[in-house]
Amino acid sequence: MALYRYKALNARGELLDGQMEAAGREEVAARLQEQGHLPVEARLASEAGGESAWRTLFKPKPFAGDRLVQFTQQLATLLAAGQPLDRGLTILLELPEDDAARRTIGDIREAVRGGASLSAALERQHGVFGRLYVNMVRAGEAGGSLHETLQRLADYLERSRALRARVVNALVYPAILLAMVGLSLLFLLGYVVPQFSAMYDSLEADLPFFSRLVLGLGNIVRDWWIVILAVPLLALVWLERKRREPAFQLRVHGWLLRRKLAGPLVAKLETARLARTLGTLLRNGVPLLAALGIARNVLDNRVLAADVDAAADEVKNGIGLSTALGRGKRFPRLALQMIQVGEESGALDAMLLKAADTFEQETSLAMDRMLAALVPAVTLVLALVVGLVILAVLSPIYDLTSVVG
Repeated sequence: MALYRYKALNARGELLDGQMEAAGREEVAARLQEQGHLPVEARLASEAGGESAWRTLFKPKPFAGDRLVQFTQQLATLLAAGQPLDRGLTILLELPEDDAARRTIGDIREAVRGGASLSAALERQHGVFGRLYVNMVRAGEAGGSLHETLQRLADYLERSRALRARVVNALVYPAILLAMVGLSLLFLLGYVVPQFSAMYDSLEADLPFFSRLVLGLGNIVRDWWIVILAVPLLALVWLERKRREPAFQLRVHGWLLRRKLAGPLVAKLETARLARTLGTLLRNGVPLLAALGIARNVLDNRVLAADVDAAADEVKNGIGLSTALGRGKRFPRLALQMIQVGEESGALDAMLLKAADTFEQETSLAMDRMLAALVPAVTLVLALVVGLVILAVLSPIYDLTSVVG
């Protein structure tokens, strides 16, 4: 299946813009019509233009992050307290401050009042709730334990959000530091160094090779600083376009997994996501094959996602999950051993969740160690480069002073 972006009109004439996984455009149109919407446009997400991608990036979503966790927890609490689903949605309708969230809850309530199940009502919200969310709710409805399922789903969303937040927070400071280092060097080379170059030219001083090299580099930065700043920006635009190409993603993600330092960290992080998602789905009664089809969508690394697809085909033919995932030799051996123990003991969901806890902890420790080493290393490199530039610029002054003295 491929990911499609679509536009459609609902019964009130409002334009809906969302995403849907489907086998083709015809299936997207058919599913939209089943939900009571009028299809306007459907195209592959990879075909979206740059403007659409940026607009999607900054477009606020009615339910995402903390708001989705809060909505799920509140609905689970109301249902556990004995409130009917219709009444619970009515109470939640008064809580959001923005119109988009209230409109979404209102649509869900009206669909439920019309006889639709909660999972069907969520699925009609044009991509607001993902496949994982909808399928877990559907499994909870089938098992007669919707409030327990919603509580587990809220716990899963909170853990996933916390893991992603740790990754982002670990990278923010080094990224800011590297950006400040680059801008400081540009200022030093493009503004400070050329002033010394003009002074030495007026004195017609005989400079060492290294000093001439640094002064020449400073003149280049002064004259071509716009180009120096534009090249990285153009490279980012090019990468933004290329990253939507499946072949390019596979090459980059495969290269990343083969790196000695980054590869194991990425594999552990993705394994934690996969294990957490699979374990949660299985615990809520979702069949293994369906759970694999859903869980592969939480993986950011396309190579590992392809391994999960291949494993699903082998599981369909009767091969064990641990054996199937081990074919590609990319998932950590410890995770495969824990899955094998879970299969043999009949407690696969519990072992998957245990594996998720283990690899989340290992990932967190590895990122903390990497950050602890990265910041001093970047600071040391900055001090060394600045020191060399200053030495190259000022040492001729010391030589000239000694000659004059």
